[in-house]
Amino acid sequence: MTEYVSVTEATPQARTGAIKLHGPEGFEGMRKAGRLAAEILDALVPHVVPGVTTGELDDIVRTMTFDGGGTPATLGYRGYTHSCCISINHVVCHGIPGDRVIKDGDILNIDVTPMVDGWHGDTSRMFLAGDVPIKAKRLVDVTYECLMLGIDQAKPGNYLGDISHAIQQHAEKHRYGVVRDFCGHGLGQIFHDAPEVVHVGRPGTGPELKPGMFFTIEPMINIGRPDVKLLDDGWTAVTRDRSLSAQFEHSIGITEEGCEIFTTSPKGLNAPPYS
Repeated sequence: MTEYVSVTEATPQARTGAIKLHGPEGFEGMRKAGRLAAEILDALVPHVVPGVTTGELDDIVRTMTFDGGGTPATLGYRGYTHSCCISINHVVCHGIPGDRVIKDGDILNIDVTPMVDGWHGDTSRMFLAGDVPIKAKRLVDVTYECLMLGIDQAKPGNYLGDISHAIQQHAEKHRYGVVRDFCGHGLGQIFHDAPEVVHVGRPGTGPELKPGMFFTIEPMINIGRPDVKLLDDGWTAVTRDRSLSAQFEHSIGITEEGCEIFTTSPKGLNAPPYS
């Protein structure tokens, strides 16, 4: 049976397995963190071009996070030494920034999580470098549609399964594979918390959505099969069949009427093309 607990933002919070229900202070904290996260991704748009290294993009993320009054939640997380994750082409998630040079035609996901005053703003977007093939653009478009269709189901009285089903149905209608190995998650003053938000499922199943819940929705969609494997670095997940993968992520809070997206772009740059 799902356990819910109302939390007071001033008290220390621990991961207990219960789903936390937050009040107005929590919403305000998530708005600040989410806005900085979205502003960082907005600022990256002119820099994601062929010839730039993923390490250079990570430097921008780190500088903007600290300049914005935040701290990169990934920096030092379980030994991770970078300020974001950058996943290119067949990398599903958790790609490590470094010397990799972005090439013409690449698609890449950049995932940032600035922590501001103790709150986590977790979001990711796809970027298109140079002249990207039509099939790759289509994958990116459908993945964004999956995210937003999932968010449409995020309202009180619905269930996590309603979100999952909307995503799975739309992706599989286009004969894409929905990754099962990774999922969205609760967040707030804790980076990864209950509930787990899987992206495949049946309507009316899973925890009921209640006002005050905070969580991410972050579907990973593959052109090919949904199967992934983890590389020897212990972080980078890739498609087993080497097919292209795409992902978008928003952090949201359930309200009395529906949901609030904390990480929407202030400039309207939520999905490419970012012109």
